Amino acid sequence: MRQIVNTKNGSYDVLQVQEVADLTPKEDELLIEVKAAGLNFADILARKGQYPDGPSKPCVMGYEISGIVKEVGATIDKQWIGKEVIGLCRFKGQAEQVCLKENQVYEKPEKLSFEEAASIPVTYLTAWALLVAMGGLKKGESVLIHNAGGGVGLAQLDIAKHIGAKTYGTASERKHAFLIERGLNFPIDYRNKDWFKELMKLTDKRGVELITDPLGGKEWKKSYKALRATGRLGMFGISVASKNSSGGFGAKLELIKTVLAMPTFKPLSLLDKNRGVFGVNLGHLWHEPDKAAQWMKDILQGVEDGWVRPHVDKTFSFEEAGEAHRYIEERKNIGKVVLVS
Repeated sequence: MRQIVNTKNGSYDVLQVQEVADLTPKEDELLIEVKAAGLNFADILARKGQYPDGPSKPCVMGYEISGIVKEVGATIDKQWIGKEVIGLCRFKGQAEQVCLKENQVYEKPEKLSFEEAASIPVTYLTAWALLVAMGGLKKGESVLIHNAGGGVGLAQLDIAKHIGAKTYGTASERKHAFLIERGLNFPIDYRNKDWFKELMKLTDKRGVELITDPLGGKEWKKSYKALRATGRLGMFGISVASKNSSGGFGAKLELIKTVLAMPTFKPLSLLDKNRGVFGVNLGHLWHEPDKAAQWMKDILQGVEDGWVRPHVDKTFSFEEAGEAHRYIEERKNIGKVVLVS
């Protein structure tokens, strides 16, 4: 089988497609023929050596796949064989085959293509944790979604609309028409305007109840400042550290600058301002499989009910993995980027 290997820290050319032996499932695993694999910002940070949770190089990244069960281990019901499924991986998903435990696998809804199915796990589980499980977003409240045009951004928009919240979102101007069509109430052009000032204008200087921020650094200070009373800030990434595409020392320097610019939240200040802060890292929830299972159940029911609508912006072949990374880093995507074997 073939897999996309991160050979070392660096730019796009460190990604190589390599041939390895086919996999054999352990007794408690399902062997899945991968049809599509999701690409996430964590994969990009890992390529450059900016992702502390990433495996040692050389490695195969990939947190989410869709495909067909081809073989099962001795303790797994053989009825799984031949089923079209969605899978959550702890790396190694960007390959033609992957072996997963049964609690990492879900039947794929018939209405979804393999590409759409592979775009669900990371984006919608992250969005669910941010808005529902930890953000506690309620009907009638307001939420600012940073990077609203990305995969997690669109997933949050689906969920916020379903809840009945008022939605604000930062995105480049060329994405606004699409986002409005998807239901965003107030798009904000963060590239040509100060998003904080624009949000304050739109909310009569009150701010919003929930802000989800994958940016990091000093942007977290601005997001915290933009919360109204009882507001919550959900932090889930440090994408501003990814300015240097080549990796190496330059990438590490950007990461250090981003960390040094982060705010320190003091308990007494939180008390006085009636605000809350929390973080979401899906990669640190592997010890809580029951939570992911319940969230996925609700999300997949949303697919059936029609309010979960994964949007695949573009697909790339394994050989085009470097171009896929570049496409996301240049903020060209609206929705999800998917790799297909």
